[in-house]
Amino acid sequence: MRIGAITHDAVLKAIAEYDQLGRTEFLAKYGFNESLSYVLVHEGRWYDSKAVAGVAHKWDHGRALLPAEFSGGKDHAAAWLKRAGFKVKTVKNPDWARDEIILACDLVMANGWKGLDANDQRVIELSGLLQLMPIHAEADRNEKFRNPNGVARKTFDIATRHPDYQGKPTNGGALDVEVLNDFLAKPAEMTEVAQLIRQGIATGDLQGLPLDEDEELDDYSAPEGRLLMRRHRSRERNKALRKKKIAAVLRQGGRLSCEACGFDFEEVYGERGDGYIECHHVVPLHEAGESQTKLSDLALICANCHRMIHRRAPWPTPKELRALIETRRTGQNRIPAQQRSEAAAEDHTTLA
Repeated sequence: MRIGAITHDAVLKAIAEYDQLGRTEFLAKYGFNESLSYVLVHEGRWYDSKAVAGVAHKWDHGRALLPAEFSGGKDHAAAWLKRAGFKVKTVKNPDWARDEIILACDLVMANGWKGLDANDQRVIELSGLLQLMPIHAEADRNEKFRNPNGVARKTFDIATRHPDYQGKPTNGGALDVEVLNDFLAKPAEMTEVAQLIRQGIATGDLQGLPLDEDEELDDYSAPEGRLLMRRHRSRERNKALRKKKIAAVLRQGGRLSCEACGFDFEEVYGERGDGYIECHHVVPLHEAGESQTKLSDLALICANCHRMIHRRAPWPTPKELRALIETRRTGQNRIPAQQRSEAAAEDHTTLA
């Protein structure tokens, strides 16, 4: 029996039974709880997605699935129902991303660090902007996603975490405080970040950036938020610019070695590594703005050093990272060879 192979007709039969019995009796009959994450939307009505998927299985395979046999999330019930041609919506809106909090915090700062009401035109405008941001998938949003009421609440979450606020803070998360502290420490820089995000959404420049880099960006420290970081990475991966930078270095008699650690791909990998090296945009997008990229803005760098530069803000330049590497190497060279050998042997024994 293939679990999950449910058809459109089987789902319709499960929906019909749901309508006939009513929600409470339907869930009790098959042992399901109310959906906490996703619901099936059909002809304007909402249905518990996991229960419907489990019961649809009965019409295709002779028995309903037990709740413990599968999940109601993206990998199981929600995905099966989508494949069967149905619309699935999230019950709870996703948490606010850093980019969104940056825009809300910028608004609160402009308002003298005070929260704003839902009917404030600035809140309404920000609500519309947030709904355009390509951060959260459409299926992860419900009908209240970043509406003026939700945006207004977020402004108070931020305002009541300000150091000068005397009352009791409203609900808010650690990321609210983190972004607030960034604005307090570097207001001009964070205001510029907010402006770049607004401009990028308004012009559509940030709309077409690939979403599949999210997992890769999780280990990156991007104070300017995920969207500008995607834009920064898009610039770095511009093949035409990379080729021009490599050609310029070779014309000047240089080698394609990492400007931070000196790693040479051809030297280590031979023909396989010939001509390969990554390109790093030295100036973060929130500092460079939308000006045209110059070859002097780019550095040739190995993958390891590239990751280390982006890993923690503020990003070091390749020169600064090189100094760090040399300091570490110098420090290790001061340790007697016998002591280094014993330490390495001890580490090997511990790992084994």
